[in-house]
Amino acid sequence: MHTPAALVTGGATRLGRHFAEALAEKGYDIALHVNSSRGEAEEVAKGIRQRGQACEILPCNFLSDALEELVAAAKQRFPGLNVLLNSASAYEPAPIASTNMAMLETQFRVNLFTPLLLTRHFAEAVENGQVINIIDNKVAYHQYPYAAYLLSKKSLADMTRMAALEFSPRLRINGIAPGVVLPASQRTSDYIQWRIEGIPLKQQGDPSHLVQALYYLLDNNFVTGQVLFVDGGESNNLEGRHSENYPV
Repeated sequence: MHTPAALVTGGATRLGRHFAEALAEKGYDIALHVNSSRGEAEEVAKGIRQRGQACEILPCNFLSDALEELVAAAKQRFPGLNVLLNSASAYEPAPIASTNMAMLETQFRVNLFTPLLLTRHFAEAVENGQVINIIDNKVAYHQYPYAAYLLSKKSLADMTRMAALEFSPRLRINGIAPGVVLPASQRTSDYIQWRIEGIPLKQQGDPSHLVQALYYLLDNNFVTGQVLFVDGGESNNLEGRHSENYPV
């Protein structure tokens, strides 16, 4: 019996780091994908090893490198590989009127094409396992200022459901759609408070909430094809404006 292992893309920074560490805490060895954040990856790997789990840093540029080689390297190093967690993401805001081909190609390649192809290669490499895609609660909206990014994430949500059908029962494939958990560093406290006011639960999320969602998906073997929104109910707030809520 091999120790279970997970391939985590984008696992050196932000949410990817929290997911990698949470998987290690649950007893998984970690194949830690990294592109440019090598220093951060070394720090994460050191912490995982101190927890008693193995961790291998696997570099891959999703815009140029062969994805099947990333999965093959993870499987060779960790024969118990049975989880693929797609957390790597490309984000560049722009409305449709300002979107160009380069923006589309980068964001769709990282946010959709790569998870799709990694899922394919993962399915070829393992007998049974799970894929968990990190999406975004923005997929509930039509926020055109984030056109390329949001369209790629909406497609990732649909791919999650589609792949769950194709690869069942060998693979369970689900997604997590975070809300206001780790705002970008340039966001002001006033902006974050304004976002919180639009959340039904009136609070900002914490990475621990996403880890709880991750553990739920890992442990419940009767769940597949689901996108779990962890956003305090923000994505349910689609009532719209009408005469009865018009501020007079």
